[in-house]
Amino acid sequence: MTIGLIALGLILVGFFGVRAVVSFVRLQQTGLQSGVTDPEAIRGWMTIPYIATAYGVPEEYFFEHIGIPAEGNRDKSLGQLNREYAFGQPAAILNAVKEAIRKYQREQPPVTEAPP
Repeated sequence: MTIGLIALGLILVGFFGVRAVVSFVRLQQTGLQSGVTDPEAIRGWMTIPYIATAYGVPEEYFFEHIGIPAEGNRDKSLGQLNREYAFGQPAAILNAVKEAIRKYQREQPPVTEAPP
């Protein structure tokens, strides 16, 4: 019984460890870091709050631009939002988010740091 529980524990640790490593590698491959300005780095697994933080764009701006309510949709990926709101148009929400970033970047003056 003890050996079986230890084996089960090791299997669970291995399973979730592999999942964590795969998620980390996927995040590193996107190259998305705070301050990145290229919207082409956005992927369908990302959420609006994640993108808002990474690109410095308010969450409300995204929800307003793509025309969906923020309530209940903050934790959903772009792929999930597309399935729920785009009605069969592939990558419609993803493209709308990319366009929202481009529009926001055109409207906002670039931030420059004051010399020390």
